[in-house]
Amino acid sequence: MPIIIKGFAASPGIGIGKVFLLDEEELIIPRHYIPREGVKREVARFKKALDKTEKEMKKDTEEMLKILGKGHARLADAYLLIIKDPLLSSDIEREITKELVNAELAVQNCLERVSHTFDLLKDEYFMERKNDIVEVGQRIIRQLLGKKKRSLSEMKEESIVVAHNLLPSDTVTLKAELVKGFCIDVGGKTSHSALLAQSLEIPAVVGLHNITAQVRSGQSVIVDGNQGEVVVDPDPQAVLNYRREREIHIQETRELTKLRDLPAQTLDGKRIELAANVESTEDCKAVLAYGCEGIGLFRTEYLFLNRKALPTEDEQFDHYSRTAKQMLPYATVFRTLDIGGDKLSNFMEGYTQEENPFLGLRGLRFGLRHPEILRTQLRALLKSSAFGKVKIMFPMVSGIEEFRQGKKILLEEMQALLEAGANLAPKIEVGAMIEVPSAAITADVLAREADFLSIGTNDLIQYTMAVDRINENVAHLYEPMHLAILRLVKMTADAARQNGKWVGMCGEMAADPKFTPLLLGLGMDEISVVPALVPRVKKIIRSTNLAEAKKLANEILSIPEVSLAQERLNRVKLTLI
Repeated sequence: MPIIIKGFAASPGIGIGKVFLLDEEELIIPRHYIPREGVKREVARFKKALDKTEKEMKKDTEEMLKILGKGHARLADAYLLIIKDPLLSSDIEREITKELVNAELAVQNCLERVSHTFDLLKDEYFMERKNDIVEVGQRIIRQLLGKKKRSLSEMKEESIVVAHNLLPSDTVTLKAELVKGFCIDVGGKTSHSALLAQSLEIPAVVGLHNITAQVRSGQSVIVDGNQGEVVVDPDPQAVLNYRREREIHIQETRELTKLRDLPAQTLDGKRIELAANVESTEDCKAVLAYGCEGIGLFRTEYLFLNRKALPTEDEQFDHYSRTAKQMLPYATVFRTLDIGGDKLSNFMEGYTQEENPFLGLRGLRFGLRHPEILRTQLRALLKSSAFGKVKIMFPMVSGIEEFRQGKKILLEEMQALLEAGANLAPKIEVGAMIEVPSAAITADVLAREADFLSIGTNDLIQYTMAVDRINENVAHLYEPMHLAILRLVKMTADAARQNGKWVGMCGEMAADPKFTPLLLGLGMDEISVVPALVPRVKKIIRSTNLAEAKKLANEILSIPEVSLAQERLNRVKLTLI
């Protein structure tokens, strides 16, 4: 009897094959009492295992970069920084010394404490970092136990890799021609596993909780990376249906590549700017390859994470200027730092943990509280404007006062640079992200002073609906089609148009092609998605009549029930070929 397990769609496509279970052997942690006189020897054993693990990871990183390229060096760097973290090693050494336990158990105990602390934070970012730390810890334990993780080099036939987590190092021995899909216990759409799968263009579903315990090696499975489902023991008809769907997907992909150099324009002549969401300079190659018209969201956070010191102005300038230059003649919208001090606390003096970081110092609020960090970033961005079309966007703006404060700092830094003889662009657009209800409701006020508005639907939905989307108890309430969300989007678009400004969307709602006609009807001038989705969204735009899209939007806005609104949207036939 087929079993369907639901998770998160991490990388599109259909994969059919037999299970290759990467985590077949469960690690059994022994418990040994260490006499006081043996503590130094046990600590030395731990340090030796730590050193060996780090050397192995560095070697794996070198091999991995040959496969994935420098654009994904940050994935490997994240793990290396964890293992080098003195706080982690000192905590484990303290556990051995204080509790008089063996190194394996000390590592396990510390991992459990870290997991518990991160779980309390209820933040998607921290959930991913928890998984990273646990994986590094597990690798140290394997080194102490003298056990090796199963290698993908053992794969002999077309298979679906099933694992608790997929590490960058796992790709070192990967045989791309045999791997037809990934099924991962942990992670979300932004996890390392998801990013790796997307880089390798292999269908993947993540966040499956315990699929490693539900399947066995050699078992038949289907990975539906489009819908986020895994079918275990599919019957012959299901296999046939998915094979047909896979062929359709392959044909769609071939046809969509022909659109790369064509404009994103509706049937009745409305030109839409179709841009990309990226997080590193190295992503520019994919942006251009998929036919994006610039970058609608450059996440600057990756420069600040998993490191021991803040990035310097010169370091930031190097990344921003190279990105802006590579994207010419298109523009790059750089979002200023959109994380709170909780993620930068390693090198922030006096930082106190917030009980609810989601409602605390995030985005522009954090920058205004720590202007030295914001000013450094703004100087780097301003100087980059001499090398390309730079636009600057403030995140988590809750009202006009915050936006004015951010823009005031920007203008002060601009004036100082000009007086120092710096070469800057004569005009730099400054926009506000609409991510909280207060910003959407006062979008008319913001639009008078901002050069553009960009809607971040992920947070807008979360804050409007009071829903933690990674909380299984309420995740079903995270609904883009809720009338409140649609009204806020329409309100924002109307405010931008009435003030002669453009409005875009860069959240997950924009990344789902089924919403494209609705977004056009609601008034989007720009849509920004991950590069790989650009061809699909472009095809829909080119197959849509804007007048009909407006009628669709008005009709759906008159439907208060989410289920009925979804039914109406599902009746829209999307043309992909």
